[in-house]
Amino acid sequence: MKKRYKLYYGGRAGGKSYAFADSLLLLGRMKKLRIACMREIQESIKDSVYKLLIDRINEYKLSDYKITATQIINQITGTTFIFKGLQEQYAGNIKSLEGIDIVWLEEAQKISKKSWDILNPTIRKSGSEIWISMNRELENDPVWVAVGAHPDERTLVVKVNYTDNPFCPEEMKYLALKCQKENPDDYEHIWLGAPAAVGTNKLIAYKYVRSAMETMWRTSKAPLIIGVDVARFGDDATVFCFRRGRVCLEFKSFKHLDNVEVANQATFFIRQYHPARVFIDAGGVGGGVVDILLERSLKKVVRSVMFGAKAMLEERYHNRRAEMWDELRQWLEDEGGAQLPKSDALASELCSVNKKYDSRGRLQLEEKAEIKSRLGRSPDMADALALTFAEPVYDRVLDNLYDMQPNSIESLFRVRSDKGGW
Repeated sequence: MKKRYKLYYGGRAGGKSYAFADSLLLLGRMKKLRIACMREIQESIKDSVYKLLIDRINEYKLSDYKITATQIINQITGTTFIFKGLQEQYAGNIKSLEGIDIVWLEEAQKISKKSWDILNPTIRKSGSEIWISMNRELENDPVWVAVGAHPDERTLVVKVNYTDNPFCPEEMKYLALKCQKENPDDYEHIWLGAPAAVGTNKLIAYKYVRSAMETMWRTSKAPLIIGVDVARFGDDATVFCFRRGRVCLEFKSFKHLDNVEVANQATFFIRQYHPARVFIDAGGVGGGVVDILLERSLKKVVRSVMFGAKAMLEERYHNRRAEMWDELRQWLEDEGGAQLPKSDALASELCSVNKKYDSRGRLQLEEKAEIKSRLGRSPDMADALALTFAEPVYDRVLDNLYDMQPNSIESLFRVRSDKGGW
């Protein structure tokens, strides 16, 4: 299969490295190739896949391959395997890679954005390919963000785990099942290839996002709520999130819209879908969108939200942003089960936010600029979803479903229902 990028990822014992090694050795016997086996840091050839390739050559008794101290060469076709560390590549020696036919990036989860940005445009020979094998570490692994998160027609992305490997040793299967029983979170990461949790600083755990994306789709009669995260900068997107109770229905993203165009789009959705509430991020340019919508007599539906404003439960949260995101977290963790559209990009955004506590012990989130720097983009979809939790929403048509007399802001703010929802 001719692709520019071939990315295989997953957990331990999936057989990715063996499959790549076998395939490259076979291709190298068919025609002359220059193959570079690379990783982020290679202090010596022992750090590379050099030994694995030798083991496979010996396993299959491939006598046409000659092994030297620094290279592996096919004596019939002239194919050459070379081994390099990406951190060694800079302006002075990068040209040595320009004639490479195939690059194999092993342990690609450890490759930095800087290294990738140097390598990718350097592999420019007609028909050249970059093969990538990785066990994902974080949601924003640079190579994953660049290649795996949004694959195009010239990109092959395949997830392989021990359950897909017919040659997986029984001992490895035993260890995997033992891990699954004793530590489900570690099992998700080590054996199923899920990004690792970022210690205790992570606000939303990956397992809840994954569960919500795997939940069987169902309908909801809860009032429709729309959250709108308005783009502040050229690379950001204005995102509309549509949610009914326990079900996040979909996202609609738009780029390069001015305030009037965003307001026009919001007006269309309001008239088309009749939401109970539309919560709009009014920080920055978003305030102008709110003003336009209020001038259009939509004040019964539209609500302005400032992420930096005081929380409704001020004694618990640093600001409204922390409050909304924590409501989103609880929505995902509730036993009733939440539902999300399947999207790696959304999963990355939801799991990218780290938490901390201010001097008063209130929940506080890291700044959006920090998330954007680490993730490589702004978490626009996740913010739009968080906005749907700005305040409780009750549909007048469904008023009879509620039999409660809240006597405090906290009791009001904590009531949820699959019939009415947030």
